[in-house]
Amino acid sequence: MQNFQEIATSILPLIVLFAIFYFFIIRPQRLQQKRHKEMLGNLQKGDKIVTQGGFICEVIKPEETFFSVKLNDETIVKLAKEYVSYKLDDTKK
Repeated sequence: MQNFQEIATSILPLIVLFAIFYFFIIRPQRLQQKRHKEMLGNLQKGDKIVTQGGFICEVIKPEETFFSVKLNDETIVKLAKEYVSYKLDDTKK
């Protein structure tokens, strides 16, 4: 019985540390990734986005792995979905 108590008291701090790590780091990061994925899926023609490079663009045509975006009146480029930071309307507050 004393051996079990020794094992439990040595493992308990590790369990508590893992729980803290999970609730303060892993879980919020997963929620943020889920919201970002939903935002990418909901982007439509006419939405304004900000890229990771800082460009503000307008979505012209959403496709499976990239977007056709308009940088200005004359320039239309393709942008990989991984490089979209956020939708301009959903600015971080």
